[in-house]
Amino acid sequence: MPTPRNTGPLYLRFAHDLQERIDTGQYPPGSRLPSEPELSAHFGANRLTVRQAISELERAGAVEIRRGVGTFVRRPVVRATIDVDPNSARLDVDGRSTPLPVHGLKGAEERTVEVAVGPDAASDRQAAEHLRLPTSALTRVDTLITASGRPWAVSGYWVATRLLPAGFTESRESRNTTVAVAEAIGIDLAYDWRSFSAIAADIADARRLGIGAGTPLLVREGVNCAPDGRPVLYVRRRIHGENASYVLRYRTWRRTDQEPGGTDTGD
Repeated sequence: MPTPRNTGPLYLRFAHDLQERIDTGQYPPGSRLPSEPELSAHFGANRLTVRQAISELERAGAVEIRRGVGTFVRRPVVRATIDVDPNSARLDVDGRSTPLPVHGLKGAEERTVEVAVGPDAASDRQAAEHLRLPTSALTRVDTLITASGRPWAVSGYWVATRLLPAGFTESRESRNTTVAVAEAIGIDLAYDWRSFSAIAADIADARRLGIGAGTPLLVREGVNCAPDGRPVLYVRRRIHGENASYVLRYRTWRRTDQEPGGTDTGD
């Protein structure tokens, strides 16, 4: 029986041992781990302890348990790196409504999945506070962003109903919603502020993203304003935590095709 270096409960010591084997490539991405009986024999432990170790690795995102098939090492996540240039806060609407301008996402699309006029949930009241309007005066547009056909993020957009032209919310075509709103209302939008936080996925977001309720989500939210500083659009985007990283660049730069990353003008 191997003697793991880690201290603590036995199942955690076995989990650390298996994690080291994954990290060193003994169990490469996509490979199947030995079965519970094989690991029990290897560690000289009962199957319950081994099962606890595997469950710990699953919670850590290192492995994927496929019921009736086996336990497999997760493949590395391909993250979309979203560069935000603080020196270029004005929203660029030069026809880039599609594809969604987030570098690293292949085949990215954003489509409306739900529209609510005069909504009054907790998030709607938060939006109303930021836009200085009652919830009854707002329209919320919920969208789903997919990459290569797989869910990547869900977003909510709030704007004054009176600003939206007839038929705007009826579209289900792929479009960058922030750009589409700016074009529809005829206002040049600029970033007012953005914040980042983390939450656990609620049932609705979990269903749309195809993940378990409680899964960590990265939240980027903020207000886009008119040239006179008036708040016009509130955006709240929730991304599966392992699928994106944000990079803030504090030197003036201009992206070229050779430079890594891209500029997120999507929210």
